Amino acid sequence: MQFTSEEYQKITMKMERSYSEKGTPWDNACIESFHSLIKREWLNRFKIMDYRQTYQLVFEYIETFYNTVRIHNHCGYMSPNNYESEFFKCRS
Repeated sequence: MQFTSEEYQKITMKMERSYSEKGTPWDNACIESFHSLIKREWLNRFKIMDYRQTYQLVFEYIETFYNTVRIHNHCGYMSPNNYESEFFKCRS
């Protein structure tokens, strides 16, 4: 769905929309970095045919690798799931 489509305009009519200017990826650097990462580490391996396949691949990447296996330096070189588990152990 494109931001300029009628469907998008209808769905988001009562929401406050926020957009970055064209050519300013640093406005939303975190998600831009994630998009680069998921393409490089996962999506570029596949010949993607449709939205359903894309949705499934993104879900698989996030749920079976990014949050569960892939280490993140901001999580003390643990996966987000492990970091969260350790956080709650320390709070108990």
